This record gives sequence, structure tokens and C-alpha cells, in this order.
Amino acid sequence: MNASCTIAQALAQAHALGLARIDAQMLLLHALARPDAGRAWLLAHDTDTLTPAQHARFTALCQRRAAGEPVAYLTGTKEFYGLALQVDARVLDPRPDTETLVDWALQVLAPLPAPRIADLGTGSGAIALALQSQRPTARVLAVDASEDALAVARANARRLGLPVRFAAGDWLAGLAQDEGPFDAIVSNPPYIAADDPHLRALTHEPLQALASGPDGLDDLRAIIAQAPARLAPGGWLLLEHGHDQAEAVRALLAARGFAQVQSRNDLAGIARCSGGLWQTVK
Repeated sequence: MNASCTIAQALAQAHALGLARIDAQMLLLHALARPDAGRAWLLAHDTDTLTPAQHARFTALCQRRAAGEPVAYLTGTKEFYGLALQVDARVLDPRPDTETLVDWALQVLAPLPAPRIADLGTGSGAIALALQSQRPTARVLAVDASEDALAVARANARRLGLPVRFAAGDWLAGLAQDEGPFDAIVSNPPYIAADDPHLRALTHEPLQALASGPDGLDDLRAIIAQAPARLAPGGWLLLEHGHDQAEAVRALLAARGFAQVQSRNDLAGIARCSGGLWQTVK
């Protein structure tokens, strides 16, 4: 990249490096210390000249993005369900597809005045915080086995002023006996097969939040096995999974005794989440 250039030229140079336009725009706003200005601001100021320091920052960010580092890690923020979350390499970069899980949970919990909710493998706290923001009377518990992840999630909760509670745990195992029963247990667990070649493109994100055994279903199996003991009668277990795992997850839910087993599609029309209703305590 040149030592000095306009906003339009900088974006063109980022495109030449292979960056998606929206990624380049977000990184440029970050480099200019205008993260809230919006992409329209860049269009209106496309002839403005970057200072050498701004250009150097943008160049470094573009090079890191071209090497596969998520934009959210580079800017330190990611919007999820209308919330501005702080994220870094200690947690998974929240995906828009996961909002499908939040939508479904809000739907099944709508009749309850003060639902009890557990979010397993909370990571940045995205799901738990989104649910708490939409249902202020809910009692939300966010669980993660990683203390690093819990630190990120707790910081997000404090900054957003949301009263989510947090606990360390291997899914539901090890939680205090008085936790629950829950009206809904939700989770976006690891679901990529350990030998999946796509993992090579995700090396900047924590592996423990991505891979789950030979077929990618180990953690989903564990949650499905543990959930009934912590669900209230009529409670729901809602799970995000891979694009080709809906049939397998529905089969696991049905085999465990869940009723009304079904899947929900994301905005791309892919069956992204599956879940079921627990009718009796066994």
C-alpha cells in the first residue's frame, strides 16, 4: 500500500488484498477511530486523505485479516442481536446464524412471565445477554468451562448492565443442585468434526469452541444426555448445530425422549437449530 492515499484508494487496495468490501470498511472505520460513523460516512468522505499513522494502522489490520483473523478480533467488537459485544481470541466470534437460536428461544418462552434459562457454552455471552436484554424478567444462567470465556462474558454483562449470572461448568455437569429447573436450555456448542479441513481456516478462534469428536456430535450428545435432569416439565432444549447435522441431532433428541422434536432454518434456509420439549422428569 502507498504511504498516503484517500479513503477510496485505501479501500481499493484492501480489495486487491482479497478483503471483502464490508470487512475493509469496518477495519478502516476502526483505523480512523470512527467505529460508529457508519459505512455511509466512508462514501461521503471517499476523497479524504488518511494520515500516515491511520494508513499504517489500516494496512496492518488488512494484512491480519487477509491472514484469516476475524474482523471482530481486530476491532474488538461484534454486534449480536442489537448488542455491541466486546470479543477477542478467548471466545468464538459470534455468528449472525446464532440469532436463529435466540429467536426460537424467545418464541417458546413468550408465555412465561419470568422464565428460567440456561445458556451452555456461553463464550462471549452473546446468547445469554441477548435473551436477558429481550426478557428483563428472565433469570438467565450462563455456563462455560473456560474461565477466560467467562471473564469476557462477565465484562460484557457489566458493560451492558444486564443481570445474567455466570457459572463454570462442563455443560450442566458440576452445577449446584439448586440451579434449575430451567424452562429452556439453549446452547451453541462445538459441532465441527475434529478432522474437518475447514478448521484450518479457523485457526485464530479457540479450537475447544469449534471441534467436537470424530463426527462433531460429542458435545451435542453430552448436552442431550444431561439436559432432562435440569429441565422443568414442558421445558425446551434448543441447540445450534452444523449445516448437515439436523437429522442426526433430531434423532438424538427423539431417542432421549424429547417430544415435538423439530428444526429451525437460518436466514439462508439451512436447518441451523434443532430442539425438543421435555414433558416428564425421568
